[in-house]
Amino acid sequence: MTRTRARALLTALLLMGIQATWIAIPAYACGCGAMIPRTGHQLTVSEETSAVTWNGRTEQIVMRLSLSGDSRDAAWVMPVPNRATAELADPALFTALAKETEPTHRTRHYFWPRDGDWPLGDDADTDGAAALPGAGAPSGVNVVGREHLGPFDVARLTATDPEALANWLKDNGFKLPGRLEQALRPYVDQSWEYVAIRLSPADRDKPLAGQLDPLHLTFASDRFVYPMRLSQLARNAQHLNLYVLADHRMESRSPIGGSEPKVTFAGKLDSPPPGPLAELAGDTRYLTALSQDFWQPQGISGDHVLRRAAHDTPYRRVVYTDELLTVGPGIPVWLVTVLGVLVAGTGGALLRARVRKGRPIIPPPPVTVPPPIG
Repeated sequence: MTRTRARALLTALLLMGIQATWIAIPAYACGCGAMIPRTGHQLTVSEETSAVTWNGRTEQIVMRLSLSGDSRDAAWVMPVPNRATAELADPALFTALAKETEPTHRTRHYFWPRDGDWPLGDDADTDGAAALPGAGAPSGVNVVGREHLGPFDVARLTATDPEALANWLKDNGFKLPGRLEQALRPYVDQSWEYVAIRLSPADRDKPLAGQLDPLHLTFASDRFVYPMRLSQLARNAQHLNLYVLADHRMESRSPIGGSEPKVTFAGKLDSPPPGPLAELAGDTRYLTALSQDFWQPQGISGDHVLRRAAHDTPYRRVVYTDELLTVGPGIPVWLVTVLGVLVAGTGGALLRARVRKGRPIIPPPPVTVPPPIG
């Protein structure tokens, strides 16, 4: 087994071990809100992508979650600053965003052969450069709205007491982690409301899995905020992909306990074609894509508050593909160079030998013996 294949096998085994660990852990939180599976079941949020925009008065958040696990249904709770409306979103929005922010691909050439190039072998490495039931509400909780949206049963709640909210959700079939009450306290103190959603697949005999239909939430807000505090309940690392539509390049005021948010794209939109992206963007013409990791979610200290960056410098990722420098029909330039040097060296040696052979042989001067002294 070559070293390359051994590394690939070791990497695959490591990834299988990490995946098994994640699946065995209940997903009590995702990047935006709290996800609660049925007692005794597991649920993992394998990917979360959100698009947000704010016009100074009203904020919109479109979220898409991908799930895996063995739970046939789950509850998801998201805090919002004010009364929210919920509707299904068009999945084509994220296709359009991915196209707008796709990296530029360029080729870099190298001269000398590397592992996988002839004559060093052909084992090239392949490293990648990518419905809550309507039970009666206890004191402290009011159901202010309810609608069925595709596979979702959406209840919009207000709560003046986090314990009352937790009990209401529990009475509707879900056991929440004990830390949720404490995590909800800051939102209750600020008189925030909640969107509570029961997730259930069309086929009740199959567990929740795959990509869910995206949800579009709209609410009034006096600041551009992306709720993240409940993610401190997560037991596994969290990853956030956030598309921010605004008039200028945007940034977060603070990492809120995660890695420094990384800009993966920043630039003006070139009048997107009619569709979900154009509808969400409205008059805004600047898109900032942010990526962030929370390796220790318990350290999350608050919500993302977004603000204008100091400059509108555009940025687009560049993905390089390394290729061996060749000439003609795939002939390596290094081979042509080496052969050329060898031919030149051999030719020079033969020429020097021929020149030496063609010269007349000049005898050495005679040795003069001095006469004897006497």
